[in-house]
Amino acid sequence: MPALLRGKKLVLKDGTFQLVRDYQRNGERVRYLSAERGDWEEIPAVMVDWDATAKTAAAEKSEEDALAKKIHAQEQAQKIETVMDVDASLQVSPGVFLPPGEGMFVIDGKSVKPLEQVGSQVKTDKKQYLKRVLSPIPIVPSKQNVQIPGTRASIRVRNGQTEFYLREAPADPDRTTPIVKSSRPGESGPEVELVRATVKGNKRQLESIKSLFGEQLEEKRNTISIQRWEIAPTVFRFTLSEPLPPGEYALAERLPDGMNLFVWDFGVDPVTGAKPTTPLKKKN
Repeated sequence: MPALLRGKKLVLKDGTFQLVRDYQRNGERVRYLSAERGDWEEIPAVMVDWDATAKTAAAEKSEEDALAKKIHAQEQAQKIETVMDVDASLQVSPGVFLPPGEGMFVIDGKSVKPLEQVGSQVKTDKKQYLKRVLSPIPIVPSKQNVQIPGTRASIRVRNGQTEFYLREAPADPDRTTPIVKSSRPGESGPEVELVRATVKGNKRQLESIKSLFGEQLEEKRNTISIQRWEIAPTVFRFTLSEPLPPGEYALAERLPDGMNLFVWDFGVDPVTGAKPTTPLKKKN
């Protein structure tokens, strides 16, 4: 099917018209660029119905304006629908909305990134185990390390002064949630800790646990203070008091029997040309 020709109508007195891309009136002659043939042609000016040509041009301009308004209205309606799809009631910053669905999200400047849960591993500390084996009396406490495989998280942020949002599902025993827990959660809302990981070999260590005769003696982890705000039913905001320095981190939920082994990991990359950030104080 040939493409539709677009141009102006040069209306003639006999009721026909020439479809032109442009025209020039020079005295008794009219020179026009034919939209059909692509050549400049001439006809006597007396053959042109100038009033009809002007009225036709005005009518076409009105139709074009109406079409442009209709398209603009459709685009605006589509934008409104898009905003409603991401829940306009949860605007986390000007023009930035929390995506739908459950999970943990990090705000990095004007972008919202979902954090994926990764499973951490509990490994026995080999040096501590060797001490216990060599000791004549088994009073050396055992030590286990909670680790994440790999040296870097896949999600990276550049804005150390970031925020986190956790959306949980309303309580429903028949509903499956994508948020994984290693035991039953508490009933007072999510207790989330921000832990700075220590890279050791090809793993990121989050916590070390010492125990003796089956009793836990000590938990050691580098936690950073965050504050929790409930901004909507089952939606929680976590804020920092200071920017995070570059490094590897994980958000871990505290459960009745300890740290959830399924954590949300991320890394903070240094900003080029930025001054070194003062390390954050450990949470007591």
